[in-house]
Amino acid sequence: MSFLSIKAVSKAFAGPPVVDNVDLEVPQGQFFTLLGPSGCGKTTLLRMIAGFETPDRGTISIDGEAMNDIPPHLRPTNMVFQNYAIFPHLNVFDNIAYGLRKQRLPKAELRARVEAMLATVRLEGLGGRGAGQLSGGQRQRVALARALVRRPKLLLLDEPLAALDKRLREAMQIELRALQRQVGITFLMVTHDQDEALSLADQVAVMSSGRILQIASPRELYERPNCREVADFIGQNNFFHATVKTIDADSVTVNAGLLGVVTLAKANVMCAVAPGDRLLLAIRPEDIAFDDAGLAGEIAAATFLGETSLFQVRVAGRSDPVIVSNYFDPPSKAVHLKFPPQFLIGLPEH
Repeated sequence: MSFLSIKAVSKAFAGPPVVDNVDLEVPQGQFFTLLGPSGCGKTTLLRMIAGFETPDRGTISIDGEAMNDIPPHLRPTNMVFQNYAIFPHLNVFDNIAYGLRKQRLPKAELRARVEAMLATVRLEGLGGRGAGQLSGGQRQRVALARALVRRPKLLLLDEPLAALDKRLREAMQIELRALQRQVGITFLMVTHDQDEALSLADQVAVMSSGRILQIASPRELYERPNCREVADFIGQNNFFHATVKTIDADSVTVNAGLLGVVTLAKANVMCAVAPGDRLLLAIRPEDIAFDDAGLAGEIAAATFLGETSLFQVRVAGRSDPVIVSNYFDPPSKAVHLKFPPQFLIGLPEH
């Protein structure tokens, strides 16, 4: 039985559905991420789980209990907002203790729980510091501590790292993942940042136009997207049109135009196909090799990224450049490209 269960949930605001017939099952103790561009419905779905919005139809259950008619303050959830919502007139200790004081805990228990949470988020000794004296990373830790100190069954995070600069955001990703493993609470995070989702989550649900396109582990999403929209959103991909020629027990042979006749493992074809069907082949820039026996092309542009470089290679008969990632610069602009079949993924054409 899943811990968070969402069944046929929809929500509209005087127009087309913002969340459209979504089904989702999240096991207990997972770090789960809703990933998608702005306007895809992920934040609305998060707010319905928290109780700040009401589904037009469908059911939401947490730990076997239906939540639709339960107000936000009585749900076994807590939420960390994008702007952290730190109370500016309270110090760190009182910010964290705010929710516990509403529970009217004995003073000794309240202090013990706040001090323990300060240690958990590595803010020992900073309980008396004013909210205005905190760095961005410290403010984020205070927001997490305030949410976790009430011991929710489910922690909801709405773009929790968006306000941080790149280096601090990367450092806080590591801390956030370690914190989730330490406390063992189910985390559900919303983000538009694919790198953040892939680095933090056990499972990721990619959303678009109110629907979930694919739910998978970060590695599976990256290596085996199930449609062009997911492949386009998760990292970079090159796409080639192909027509199915033959199918046998373990493989599918296609005519891929510039790539010639290619045989794919059937496990790499992400849809049902028959001879004559059209497919879209996807391959990552880092899986394309420079090889003297490959497809001829010419480097039109190169971007140095530090560890690697990204090359745009023009190929005769193709309007879009082929994007190639490589550790080394080729000796000349004239190159040949090899497309190893094991890295080609067959997707529905539409």
